[in-house]
Amino acid sequence: MINVIICDDQEIVTRGLTTILNNDPQIKVLATGSNGQEAIDLVEKHQPDLVLMDLKMPDMNGIQATHKIRSTYPQVKVLVLTTYDDDEWLFDALRAGAAGYLLKDTPSASLIQAIKGTVEGSTFLDPNIAGKVVHNVVQKTTPANSGLNIQFSEREAEVLQLMARGLTNADIARELYLSEGTVRNYTSAIFNKLGVNDRTQAVIAALRHGLVNIQDV
Repeated sequence: MINVIICDDQEIVTRGLTTILNNDPQIKVLATGSNGQEAIDLVEKHQPDLVLMDLKMPDMNGIQATHKIRSTYPQVKVLVLTTYDDDEWLFDALRAGAAGYLLKDTPSASLIQAIKGTVEGSTFLDPNIAGKVVHNVVQKTTPANSGLNIQFSEREAEVLQLMARGLTNADIARELYLSEGTVRNYTSAIFNKLGVNDRTQAVIAALRHGLVNIQDV
């Protein structure tokens, strides 16, 4: 069972999310709060697995609360769910320790998948903002390898480069004339070598360490 706390200053939102999440047999909403301080207090009381956090709230915003929760209770994951896709909110939330960032128009099934994946250690970014994160990393990355000693096969390197361009497994399979199963095997090998759990983490790590050609991203 995944224990969740929801923090949002709109009661209609917290009620709706509670209903959606409690309909999944693997998720239980323990409590809801309406500002960042309430989120911190509820985490202290309930010790949940994950906090579903809005950002712009009265008294204490979600970024401040995320930083406090992550520094005091590092085992508790924070998944942002907000209407704001501004760069300032996005990068401040990630710097504060948020494990993922979703917009409120995310489909219910995708939200549930993100909650489960986040608890397992994956990173989830809304497709509409993932490009901003990659672009930010690219701007701060030099093409030279940073010293990370990882050896990819020629095919793994090709798959990683295509992942960095945003291609899905099906797209990569068509591009390289491979089956989707074979591509999945390559992506799993890439994740293992980079020590990551998902595509977003893999691409960010590859860009940061100069393992893909930035000009082709």
